[in-house]
Amino acid sequence: MVTPVLRSPIVLVHGFLGFDRVQMGAWTFAHYFRSIPEMLRAAGNRVLLARLNPIGGIAERAAQLKTFLDAESPHEPVHLIGHSMGGLDCRHMISRLGMAPRVLSLTTLGTPHRGTAFADWGVTRFSRLVCPVFEFFGLSYQAFKDLTTARCKVFNAETPDAPGVRYFSVAGRFETDWLTPEWQLPAGIISRVEGANDGLVSLASAKWGETCDIWDGDHMNLVNWTHPLAPTFRHSPDRSKEYAALVGRLADAGF
Repeated sequence: MVTPVLRSPIVLVHGFLGFDRVQMGAWTFAHYFRSIPEMLRAAGNRVLLARLNPIGGIAERAAQLKTFLDAESPHEPVHLIGHSMGGLDCRHMISRLGMAPRVLSLTTLGTPHRGTAFADWGVTRFSRLVCPVFEFFGLSYQAFKDLTTARCKVFNAETPDAPGVRYFSVAGRFETDWLTPEWQLPAGIISRVEGANDGLVSLASAKWGETCDIWDGDHMNLVNWTHPLAPTFRHSPDRSKEYAALVGRLADAGF
């Protein structure tokens, strides 16, 4: 599939524990959105990679994203693509930091718009242990709390979609017959409470905006990471064509 060229820059926003790229000097070894920046740029698109606090809360990360856009695209509106918590950061920035006039669209991938039962489970069982450890090292624990279902219910009430911004979403679906080991615990917890999920976020929680595409794959496959064990169970696909389709939707909308 040919990747269309948009008139405005595309900004890729990583999730919790994420990064923009791994590099040494001038050499880049990997992007969080694996191979996607190169693919989009090869087609002629301008791509910006946001770098946010990997363990910060939504408010902190949203402020960092605003600062990034003020520096990197001060005079031109952008298209945002946010993975996981990155989608919530984008929504907060758009609706609560006065950035709606600077954003044309937001596409979220595997974003827990309504929270995740796994965060509920973790905060309930481990907050007394984990919180003091994080505080001892001067680290934020807010991200964990921001992703609970209770907190996201409040977040949604306080963060309505901004008029004039187009919202789209992608949800992942991880079939139970090919769960790889690291996903078995969170996927099981979420499945019992919320149903089908990508290992961390349910379909119901990830759906947002005008349309929601469903991709068969785990949470990290949504950003094009293929699992080395997946062929044992089921194919873990390259997502280049799906990203081309996401950009194509924006092009068809006149962007």
